[in-house]
Amino acid sequence: MISDGKIPLNGLDLKAYRDALLAERTQLANEDAASAEDRDTVTLDQQSVGRLSRMDAMQRQAMAHATMRRRAARGARIDAALRRIDEGEFGFCQNCGEDIAQERLDLDPSVPTCVSCATGA
Repeated sequence: MISDGKIPLNGLDLKAYRDALLAERTQLANEDAASAEDRDTVTLDQQSVGRLSRMDAMQRQAMAHATMRRRAARGARIDAALRRIDEGEFGFCQNCGEDIAQERLDLDPSVPTCVSCATGA
């Protein structure tokens, strides 16, 4: 669906944005798979030097979980942008319906709002 009769960006641009979004989603999935071991349960290692080693391992685990949550949030934004492409809404602000500047989309194709709405101006 095209809002207010506006014509979305041309097909070549949409394909480039779709390809970039899909590539980033694949990269996020690969990074998530590679860091799965860091999120595993921390076990007591009898060879380590006591409590500090376990605390360090627990901190690494907490950071890995936080990174996984950030990747999931980023993945959700990417999926939403891909849906907007499919629905003909890509490139239009989700708040005000105005065009999102192409420079903004070039920096991050998953942005859902124009600069004015994003900054509250």
